[in-house]
Amino acid sequence: MSDEHALLAELLDFLPRSPTPFHAASNLVDLLKAAGFVVLTEADEWQLQRGGRYVVTRNDSSLIAFALGHDDPVTDGIHLAGAHTDSPCLKVKPNPDLLRSGYFQLGVEVYGGALLNPWFDRDLSLAGRVTFVDAKGELANTLIDFKKPIATIPSLAIHLDRDVNSSRSINAQTQLPPVLMCQAGNTVPTFRALLLEEVHAQAGNENAREVLDYEISCYDTQPPALVGLAQEFISSARLDNLLSCFIGVKALIAGSPREGGKRSSMMICTDHEEVGSASTSGAQGTFLQAVLRRIAGAHASFSEERYVRMVDRSLLISCDNAHGVHPNFSDRHDGNHGPLLNQGPVIKINANQRYATNSETAAQFRQLCRQVDAPVQSFVVRSDMACGSTIGPIVATEIGVKAVDVGIPQWAMHSIRETAGTRDCWYLFRALQQFFTH
Repeated sequence: MSDEHALLAELLDFLPRSPTPFHAASNLVDLLKAAGFVVLTEADEWQLQRGGRYVVTRNDSSLIAFALGHDDPVTDGIHLAGAHTDSPCLKVKPNPDLLRSGYFQLGVEVYGGALLNPWFDRDLSLAGRVTFVDAKGELANTLIDFKKPIATIPSLAIHLDRDVNSSRSINAQTQLPPVLMCQAGNTVPTFRALLLEEVHAQAGNENAREVLDYEISCYDTQPPALVGLAQEFISSARLDNLLSCFIGVKALIAGSPREGGKRSSMMICTDHEEVGSASTSGAQGTFLQAVLRRIAGAHASFSEERYVRMVDRSLLISCDNAHGVHPNFSDRHDGNHGPLLNQGPVIKINANQRYATNSETAAQFRQLCRQVDAPVQSFVVRSDMACGSTIGPIVATEIGVKAVDVGIPQWAMHSIRETAGTRDCWYLFRALQQFFTH
């Protein structure tokens, strides 16, 4: 198996095992540990060594992995890449139990800017983090994943809504609660009781006595697949942006040998990008700045002077998927800036600073791609349409680091199932590996 196909096979394995940011972060940490990265805890004192490779998490849903070079990072700066672990989804409410027309359902809340229509008629499961109290009265966290299909959101038959194909609006409060089961006699289940059973069954926490709180999301159980006559597309949930997280971590591992290189490198995977990044574990929080400050003091006593010099000599590649031209809706793109799948990573540019790219940082990324023979494309949103954003402008604003926004093109962004080009995964990996190596 070629390196390119091996990377794709690992991605296809990673995506279904990462239904939530908590699971994604845990799986990425496992990859890094297997490659020799040392796990750090923010609450502990750090003893960072030249040539050392480390990973630290926050809130179990964000991580920062870094490889310290043998040279002082204040002299050469740090090569950083960033992505986000969250995706639009349906999250279970704190008091979700609904009994309507003889069916047990869950109240859900829409997380992020989700395309809602594709959530209907899917085989859904539930996963996330549960906080419980044990027999000693102590609190503990665990991750759970029901894995099997246990819920569905059925569409209303066309016979009962004749105008559905010409106009359809979705009421998130009344029309999205998934159905879990029929009511059996007078038995009324509770969601927390179901969670406690799953904690006992999956996590081996027989001492769990009561579920106090949780962060549980619905997800589609259909596994990822290679699609197309030539298998040139990958179709999966959460490509935005677990694809970038996985490829970035793999590139960091490949580009930072165990014995260490000269320059320091870092991969940042933060949570809550889809809702603005304003959280302790989001890109607008203090996580990255706290880690960078500790690195600035790794080779010598920390000073604000050393920190500012290090940041100024650094570069961030913000990786978040781009809008590929949809052949049925090609008019939604600027005619000169329509990225095509499998034609290389995209440099994203916006005059109003919705992306952090400037001429200098764009040129640096183009040069990277040239060095590995990867094609490059450009994306600018139509001048009469609003532009989305990424963690790039947020990190650039908060930290002051130079940044470029890039990503591989995809279709159906924010749908329950998205599509990207298989070849683009390899192009992005090679560019990031080159970035972390030199």
